[in-house]
Amino acid sequence: MRDPDALPDALPDARPAAEIEIPELPADALPEIDAARLWDRHMAMAKIGARPVGGVHRLALDADDIAAHRQLADWALARGFSVALDPVGNMFLRREGADPGAAPVVSGSHCDSQPTGGRFDGIYGVLCALEAMETAEDRGIVTRRPLECVIWVNEEGSRFRPGCMGSEVYAGLLGLNAALAKVGDDGGILGDGVADLRAALPEAGARALGTPFHALLEAHIEQGPLLEAGGELIGVVDRVQGHRRLAISVIGREDHSGGAPLSLRKDAFVDAIEVCRGLADLCRDPSDVLRFTFGRFTVTPNAVSVVPGRVDMILDLRHPSQDELTRLGDLVAAEAAGFAKLCDVGVEDTSWHAPVRFSASVQAAYGRAADRRGYARRGIDSGGGHDARWFPGRWPTGMLFIPCEAGISHNPAENVDPAHAAAGAQVMADVMLELAMT
Repeated sequence: MRDPDALPDALPDARPAAEIEIPELPADALPEIDAARLWDRHMAMAKIGARPVGGVHRLALDADDIAAHRQLADWALARGFSVALDPVGNMFLRREGADPGAAPVVSGSHCDSQPTGGRFDGIYGVLCALEAMETAEDRGIVTRRPLECVIWVNEEGSRFRPGCMGSEVYAGLLGLNAALAKVGDDGGILGDGVADLRAALPEAGARALGTPFHALLEAHIEQGPLLEAGGELIGVVDRVQGHRRLAISVIGREDHSGGAPLSLRKDAFVDAIEVCRGLADLCRDPSDVLRFTFGRFTVTPNAVSVVPGRVDMILDLRHPSQDELTRLGDLVAAEAAGFAKLCDVGVEDTSWHAPVRFSASVQAAYGRAADRRGYARRGIDSGGGHDARWFPGRWPTGMLFIPCEAGISHNPAENVDPAHAAAGAQVMADVMLELAMT
């Protein structure tokens, strides 16, 4: 087992940056967003990459993802905002402030999707940020700091891996050249997709990687059931739980399915089932905090008349405690080998990210804004990874969640209530304006 601290994608600093003072503006200085416009924009975006069975298919830097960027840029340019792209393809929409040299208040998310994704994952955070900028423009509000909406490239990792790649490059945790050279499942190269995006946005200026933020905010659907079950409109995210992914290989022997007696077989698939069953029992958590998933199964040779000789899979462990990820993950190799009856088992760490805690000052500002608007709220942890996870050690960073119907996400049935969408966007706009006045 490799030392997790030696993994190239381990977070070097999971601690929040220095806290900042966020003044609370009087209620009459915080305008109401245009909820109808916000919803109409969601429905317009849902048409780009729409699937006949519902949901959207917009893989990073494919034609539909680029079309979504083009639409967002058109809305921004129509309001007099500027558009810029950085070298890895992250897009920034900017409303200038009175002090254009001041570090901007940045909010946003992503517009790429899973292959069978929903209409709100990622794009909700983008449209919240754009709505905040448009609301300020509608009311003629002059902020000291610029307001920016960021659209991070390749958050989902459904075409190019790893996910959250654009934000990871911006944060300086992944090299630009390494990212641009990534080859997607379809054979496409990320660098070529970035070039296609730039060609589709001739108006876009250049943005340097790592340009400082005053603060980074992200709104997102919860992708879980807690807010809906509790009746809260706003989830103030305390932290992103850590994850540890282990590649498990069960290695047996290929044989003829008709000729090899069962007593002599080393069937990798049969043993893989035993390994999964045993590790599932190992991962049972009465407190229901731990998350574990077996995914990305590859059966070799995957032929009808051949006994499988090898099975490769990924065990995804998630927990808010780094100690628990260490303890449990370190048990996997020995336990998995014991669960296999006939085959050899290999285990290797593929990624390990520490839990990340968000800025207390940003969390407090979200809470004040929700209370001022009369929205029920709760503190909550993020089960999924998000682009904001890379930044707490650099700039004040925070996330908020809104409920999604039945907790369903990464699914064509993903849905939100328009009133919930408006509530989250209102809180985001209020906090962005408060930050931008300092």
